[in-house]
Amino acid sequence: MELKSFSSSEVAVLARSSSDSQNAFSFRHKLGVRFSNSRRGLIVGTYGGPENHDVANKAITSLAGGANNVAAETSFHSSSGLNGSTWSLFTRNLRVLEAFDDEYGGVVIDPDRLPTNPAVFARALHSSLSHWKKMGKKGIWLKLPIEKSDLVPVSVKEGFQYHHAEPGYVMLTYWIPEGPCMLPANASHLVGVGGFVINENNEVLVVQEKHCSPEIHGLWKIPTGFILEAEEIYTGAIREVKEETGIDTEFIEVIAFRHAHNVAFDKSDLFFICMLRALSSKIDVDDHEIEAAKWMPLVDFVKQPLIQEDSMFKKIIDIFVARLGKRYCGLSTHQVVSKFDGRVSSLYYNVIDNNDEDFNCVGD
Repeated sequence: MELKSFSSSEVAVLARSSSDSQNAFSFRHKLGVRFSNSRRGLIVGTYGGPENHDVANKAITSLAGGANNVAAETSFHSSSGLNGSTWSLFTRNLRVLEAFDDEYGGVVIDPDRLPTNPAVFARALHSSLSHWKKMGKKGIWLKLPIEKSDLVPVSVKEGFQYHHAEPGYVMLTYWIPEGPCMLPANASHLVGVGGFVINENNEVLVVQEKHCSPEIHGLWKIPTGFILEAEEIYTGAIREVKEETGIDTEFIEVIAFRHAHNVAFDKSDLFFICMLRALSSKIDVDDHEIEAAKWMPLVDFVKQPLIQEDSMFKKIIDIFVARLGKRYCGLSTHQVVSKFDGRVSSLYYNVIDNNDEDFNCVGD
């Protein structure tokens, strides 16, 4: 019999007998089970002698053990009366939050089936943690949608910690075992892209941003931005160029990337410089972000004082010029499938065509 089929949140198990009756009844009479309904749910009554405490406990455990969403708490009470000793066994079965196991010995709580009442949630969360500790679970993941944000203080009070947040939810975690937490940390990097676009006239597509630091005010620079979630590096570069300037492009290669730390939100930053080929020429400026955009002769772009004075900018230009002169090959994208996860991924690497008399990159 499984308690998970009962609608009640508490089950009280009462057992009472006199010492005179203990010798008069067989074992099955010493430990009986009675069920009755009450306004609070189902009442399970057991009766027997004090020597049957372990038997009673096993009986209740067998009732509650098969339920995934019920945790049992058992306590005994004994007293002496005129007719001999009496004892009571109380078992309270509290709801365990709906969840499923992950592949690392942890638990992921179902965010769609959380109680809406903070008090009910507090009791269920406390009993759930007790249950999962007994089950030997490790990490607990709790995703709270924004419409249930009033459950956040309850979770923090119970010992949960912030992991990360998105516009529609906050993710909290709880590590059960002693020792350091082995749950993966929140994403540590932001990924940015820059589009180096050149046309048939050897002109570079450049922009001046409306909102920038004083150090680069007035600088003509390549279009840049962050890639979106689940977006490829090369498609992100194409999109950013299109959004800021209206120019259509095609991806050739990643010619370099920069790795920096403690940038936006104290995160590390990966910035990929992509070489793109222009497919259109008419500029349509994004008035929200861009002050101006134009096609600029490569020689004039390189001569800008801010480019010449900055070692990183200057090095990127040198790499770009070397790529134009076919003295350097960047990383082109190749779609591959791994047997580990069966997914299609973009692998970036360079390949030189050795059958060509001239130095030729596959990206061409």
